[in-house]
Amino acid sequence: MNLLFSIDDYFVRQLETVLLSIHLNTRERQIDVYVLQKETLVKGAELSRFCDHLGMKYHPIQVKDELFVDAPVTDRYPTTIYYRLLAHELLPTDLHKILYLDADVLCINDLSSLYNQNIDDDLYASAIHTELTNTTEVINKIRLQNFDADGYYNSGVLLMNLDRIRGTVKSADIFSYIRDHILLLPDQDVLNALYGKYIKSVPDQIYNFDTRNGKIYEAISFGVCTTDWVIKNTVILHYCGRDKPWLEHKNTGRYTALYKNYYHLAGKLAQY
Repeated sequence: MNLLFSIDDYFVRQLETVLLSIHLNTRERQIDVYVLQKETLVKGAELSRFCDHLGMKYHPIQVKDELFVDAPVTDRYPTTIYYRLLAHELLPTDLHKILYLDADVLCINDLSSLYNQNIDDDLYASAIHTELTNTTEVINKIRLQNFDADGYYNSGVLLMNLDRIRGTVKSADIFSYIRDHILLLPDQDVLNALYGKYIKSVPDQIYNFDTRNGKIYEAISFGVCTTDWVIKNTVILHYCGRDKPWLEHKNTGRYTALYKNYYHLAGKLAQY
C-alpha cells in the first residue's frame, strides 16, 4: 500500500497520528509512506524512526522549485498547491497507484477497502460532500464549467491511478487554468474543473466523513449514521475547517476526543 502526504515540520505530529491510526486499524502491513516536502524536514529523522516502529517505510521527496518555473506563483497560489496535482511527476515511475491523504484525517477502520477500489478506467477516486453542500453544487458546476462531473470532489482524500494520470494530467494545462481563472480553493478547483469527469465517486460517509457535520449526517440518513455507526463503518474521519482537534482550546465536537487519544499515543511513541 502506497500512501502520499505533503507536510512541513509543523505537521509531523499530525502525520504520525494518521499513520498510527492506519497501523492500528488496517490489516495491510507493507506500507510505503511518501512525503512531498518543500524543504528537508528538521524532524525527518523522528518521522523515519516513527515509521520504523510501525513497520512502515518512509520515503522523503524534496520538491524542487524548478518544476514550477512556468507556474503562476503568488502569495495566494504558493508552489505547495501544485504538489498533489503534479504528484505523478514527483513520484518514482514504478509506482502505479497511491492514496493521497491530508494530515488532518484519522483512519478508524481498515483502509484497504478504499485502496483496493478498481480505478482502472479513472484518474482518481474521491468523495463528494453532496448531501452536505447541495446549495453549492449548482454554483460550483457553473463556476467551474464541469457539468459532466458528478459533483464537487474533496481533494483531501484522493486515490490516484498514476499510470493514467501520467498520460492525461499535464502541468501546462494546470498552470494555464490557474493563470486564466480566479479560484476559491485553487488545487481543489483545478482538480474538479479539469478532471472532475474522470473521478470515481466513493461515499463520503465512509471515506471522507466531515467531522463538523456529524449531526447532519445523522439527520439526512434518518438516524442511521449515529456515532456508533460511524465508529463501526467509517474508514476516514476528516477534521475539516479551522478548529483542528489537536489545538488545546478546541475541545468541542463529538469526534475530537477520539482524535486527541490517537494524537497522545502518537506523541508517546515518537519519544522512543
